[in-house]
Amino acid sequence: MDEVKTELIPLDWNQAHAGCYLETIARKIPGYSLIYGMAEQLITAHLGDGYGETHLMVVGAGGGEEIVRFGCEHEDWYFQGVDPSSSMLEMTRQRVEQNRMSNRVALLQGTVHELAQGMVYDAASCLLVLHFVEELAQKRELLLQIATRLKPGAPLVLALISGDAGSAAFRIQMEAWRKHMRSNGIPEEEWERFSQSMGNDSYPIPDYVLRELLQAAGFQEVTRYFGAFLVEGWFAVKA
Repeated sequence: MDEVKTELIPLDWNQAHAGCYLETIARKIPGYSLIYGMAEQLITAHLGDGYGETHLMVVGAGGGEEIVRFGCEHEDWYFQGVDPSSSMLEMTRQRVEQNRMSNRVALLQGTVHELAQGMVYDAASCLLVLHFVEELAQKRELLLQIATRLKPGAPLVLALISGDAGSAAFRIQMEAWRKHMRSNGIPEEEWERFSQSMGNDSYPIPDYVLRELLQAAGFQEVTRYFGAFLVEGWFAVKA
C-alpha cells in the first residue's frame, strides 16, 4: 500500500494561540477531564502493577494534557510527543517545564511518520485528534503508523468526535452540545465556528467505521470507555 502522508488539521478551538485554550477547552467538551483520567487508568490497569519504566507515544501532544496528567501520576513514564502545531507544542513545553518533567519528555513538531523508525512504545494515546484527519485512508494510515510503533500487547487510548454527520441523531446531539457550551459561557459566534467546522475542518466517523479502521490497523479488544454527546473514548490493544 502506498504511504499516505497524514497531517493533523488544527481547529480554532484547539489552538494554543487562542491564549485561553486551557481555560475554555474543559467548558467546551463535557467530561474533558474524565477522558484523560480514565485513559491513564486504563493504561495502568492494562500494563499492571510493577511494569516498570514505560515509554508512551503521544499523538497530538499539543497542549500537553495527557503528558502532564499521566506524568504526574507515574514518575517512571517517559513520553515521545508529536504534533504539527508549533504553538501547541510550545504550550506543552511550558507545562512540562512547570511540572519539572523535561527529562522525561521529547517533543517532535511533525507527524507520526516522522518519528524514528525502530523505536517501539509500551503504550500510545491519540486523544481528540482523529476527527481532524479528513480521508478514511488517512485515518487508517495514521492508526497503522501508530500500531507499527507499538509493542505487541501495547494499549492505545483514543478519543474523537464520532457519528454520522448526515443523520437526525447527529443534529440532535449537536443542538444539545450547543446548549452545553452556551451554558458554560461559550459565545454563540464561537459555537457557530465550531458547528460549521463539521465536514470542513473536522471529519467525524460512525463508531462502527472506527472499529473497522482499528481492526484493519492491527488492534483488537476494542472497547468504548467514554461518551459525552458526540465525543467518544476508545481503548484497544495492539495484536
